[in-house]
Amino acid sequence: MEQNELKILAQNLANPQGEKGIEIGEMMNETNLGMTLVSIKALSVEDGNHILEIGHGNGRHVENLLARAENLRYIGIDISETMHVEAEKNNKNFQDKAEFVLYEGEILPFEDKTFDKIFTVNTVYFWENPVNFLNGIYRILKDNGTFVLTFGQRNFMEKLPFTPYNFNLYNNDEMEQLISESHFKRMKISEKEEEIKSKTGEEFIKRKYTVLTINK
Repeated sequence: MEQNELKILAQNLANPQGEKGIEIGEMMNETNLGMTLVSIKALSVEDGNHILEIGHGNGRHVENLLARAENLRYIGIDISETMHVEAEKNNKNFQDKAEFVLYEGEILPFEDKTFDKIFTVNTVYFWENPVNFLNGIYRILKDNGTFVLTFGQRNFMEKLPFTPYNFNLYNNDEMEQLISESHFKRMKISEKEEEIKSKTGEEFIKRKYTVLTINK
């Protein structure tokens, strides 16, 4: 891909917009599905849980989450108006269980101790003030709640042609340090590897990623 195409791809991975954004949202759902399902499993969802996802994309995975327990309430938030519309459309059969909220990306618009479980996949690269954002997650997570943070490891991500464009990358030690600077203190680290089609669509690659299960 040409440099300009890579910049456009990077922009749409951070904030999908318009027809190109819809296309990239479908691609992200496909390539990130393994990471998303592993993250959902790590939540250990229980009946009656109130769950928040930060960066829901097109939301095609939400049905899988809602099937894991009874009486779940799911809220997904995203900065992309395109993904907000797509997620609502893709989950119109679950309007009584799933809600989608458009937000500006910095302040989490919820009351203290609202959620039993919170998770996010492949969004941490775009957080402008990560410690503040982590503290925001801590604030809205209930006592004894679980937060799952999943990200591609630096040594994998830095080989991708689009990550030089406004991606902040982390290895496990850097992420542990970041979290230690927040109110969170307890976490479990799980390293994973999977084979996926690259986001440029040109090859299959082995992705190494980390799932952090963080407790309040």
